[in-house]
Order: sequence, then structure tokens, then C-alpha cells
Amino acid sequence: MATPLTADRFVAALRAEGVTVVEHDGWRTHNRNHVGTFGPVVGVMIHHTVSAGTANTVEMCFNGYEGLPGPLCHGVIAKDGVVHLVANGRANHAGGGDPSVLQAVITETYGEQPPAPRVHQGSAGAVDGNSRFYGFECVNLGDGADPWPAEQLLAIERVAAALCRAHGWGARSVIGHKEWSDWKDDPRGFAMPTMRGRVQTRLDKGPAKPAKPTPTPPKQPTAEPFPGASFFHKGQSSAVITAMGRRLVAEGCSAYTSGPGPRWTEADRLSYAKWQRKLGFRGSDADGIPGPSSWAALHVPKTTR
Repeated sequence: MATPLTADRFVAALRAEGVTVVEHDGWRTHNRNHVGTFGPVVGVMIHHTVSAGTANTVEMCFNGYEGLPGPLCHGVIAKDGVVHLVANGRANHAGGGDPSVLQAVITETYGEQPPAPRVHQGSAGAVDGNSRFYGFECVNLGDGADPWPAEQLLAIERVAAALCRAHGWGARSVIGHKEWSDWKDDPRGFAMPTMRGRVQTRLDKGPAKPAKPTPTPPKQPTAEPFPGASFFHKGQSSAVITAMGRRLVAEGCSAYTSGPGPRWTEADRLSYAKWQRKLGFRGSDADGIPGPSSWAALHVPKTTR
């Protein structure tokens, strides 16, 4: 267990490992420390976002969404391998998890994988992971088909190794969200034991050369930003709704008999509910009214309203 790194040491550790870093405005003081402690820390947790597009995802992870306030992680790892820092301190990323996993990570005594988790957020015996782990969200739809580019996997390896090196941990201090909570399946698309092997190999070789200077901010996003749930109501007419409908049709989630068109209709709601269910939402979370997470994953092209 260790004291969390200061913002300056955090950035320095990442860059010393060869990570290309973008510092989001305000990240150094952005946290959830008012609701609980951050630290002592024991490891690094890797997630996937169930979203597409860097700018939209960074915004979501910085601000959070209805029912889960931000920050949602410490850094967002984009598909191009750039790491966008959004928090310093406690973040809403891990939730409740298995105490046997926590102990296995602290002692680093497990084999290929930590013990299978048997608890989750809100269940009896769950322990607070938000106070114990650094969290990194990786841009990926999480459907098992969305690719993980080599640059992104290398960035995950470097980020994990940087924090392990800074705290004197081994690679067994790096786990996936699915290894912490029996409710979770992320990250999906690559194997955590393989990633831990990569991290340990890097730790054994020593730190990489520093990365090049921080790049300029990302270009203006090409996706339509989430307009808010209240935007979608009877009588609303907008090119955004047409663009949304066309994306739903392309994703095989159409309930349209004609169109889609600019006016919000029941067919739009039913189509969007199909999209929410495709992403894994159920019950009231699949009511057909767009939310920030499902909207980001749909990647609606930017329009002129």
C-alpha cells in the first residue's frame, strides 16, 4: 500500500515511461475526495468505456453522467495511445469489489489471475475500490469486436508500468474491472494475464525514454455532442434526430416504417431502445431516451441544426 502520487509526480512518472500525455483543464483538482478518501493505493485498474470517439469520451469521463458524477477515472487512454488526464484523487471508476481480490493484489501472491470475484457494488462484504486503485478508461465499445490498436495496448502497458515503478509494485498490482467485481466484464477484447506479462517485462527492463512534448489539443470532434435527455420530446424537430435515426438504422436497430426524419416520434424512441439493449442496458435504462453513454457509443455525425 502506498500514498497516492501528487499531480506533478503522476505526470512525471507517465512521461518517464514514454506515455504521451494531454492534461485536461482542471484535472489536478478534480476528484471525489469530499465523499471519501483516496489512498492508500494498492494498484491500477483497467476499464473499457463502451463509447467511441476521444473528445466525447474525455468529456464524459471528466463530467460523468446522470446517476454517476465525474470524474469516472484518472485518465482516458485513446485508441491512438494518447492518455488524457481528467482527475487527481478519488474517482468513480471501481466501485465495490471483492476483499479477497484486494488482499491478493496487496500481497501479489496469486498466479495467472487473482481469485474470481464474488461481490459487487452494494453487495454484502464489498470493499471500496475507488479509494484503493488508480483507474484508466480505455476507449472501446466493449463488444468484443471493436479493435484494440497496438498503440492503445502499448499505452496501457506503459501507464500500468509507470505507476507500478513509481510505487515499487509488480505487475500483479494491475487488474481489470472484471477481476474486481462479478458484475463487470471489462476490459473485453484482450487478456489481462497477457497484459500483466507485458507490464512485468517492461518493469524488468527499466524505464523507457521520455515521450515527445505534449501534442496540441485534439481537433474539433466530428461527432454530435449529447444534447441532453430533455432534447428528445414530442414535437422536437432537428437535423440531429435525422442523423441519429440514420445511425440507428446502420446499427441494425431500426423500428422505422418510414424515415427516419427530423421530428422525434415513437419510432425514434423504439429504435433507440433497441440500441440501448444492444449495448447491454435493461429495464428503465433501455427506455429509448438517449443518455450520454449510449449517445457517445452511437457516434452521431455532427450536423447543422
